[in-house]
Amino acid sequence: MDAFLVSTGLVALAEMGDRTQLLAFLLAARYKRPAPIILAILLATLANHGFAGFVGTWLTSVMTPDTLRWVLGVSFLAMAVWMLKPDELDEATAVATRFGVFGTTFVTFFIAEIGDKTQIATVALAAQYQHLFWVVIGTTLGMMIANVPAVYAGDKLAHKLPIRLIHKIAAAIFALLGIATLMGLGQSFGF
Repeated sequence: MDAFLVSTGLVALAEMGDRTQLLAFLLAARYKRPAPIILAILLATLANHGFAGFVGTWLTSVMTPDTLRWVLGVSFLAMAVWMLKPDELDEATAVATRFGVFGTTFVTFFIAEIGDKTQIATVALAAQYQHLFWVVIGTTLGMMIANVPAVYAGDKLAHKLPIRLIHKIAAAIFALLGIATLMGLGQSFGF
């Protein structure tokens, strides 16, 4: 259950102000059709994070436990630093509207999530916890917690959230996970 809760919380925090959340604001403002946008975000996130979780789980089979501990610890610390850098919407992720609202949202979200903070976090969390299902469900729920309100509230909500504070909190959590992992403390907590 820890894998699910930590994955949900970390990704929900990490997604605040992320480029895919900015993309959700943009798509909602452009199309004004929340249902297909939300469904496409859900399915694109499940596909993307499912693959990322598989990679994280696979890493545990090809690395020694000690090497994996160092890779994960450094990865969590890198995520902490990365969280402090604000995201911008990458124009290269824009997709032609010929795919309709659902198709445009699905393809754009899937592409925008490649190499994104939350995808990298999913890889690291799956490797850390070794519970693929719960990590993917948790990270997907975290994405939905951040993006569904973005779809409904559009730009109005984006300017009212304390994004810098949220990013600092997420960075602190990633840093604590990194330090605990490097020190081997995670083993005593079952991850």
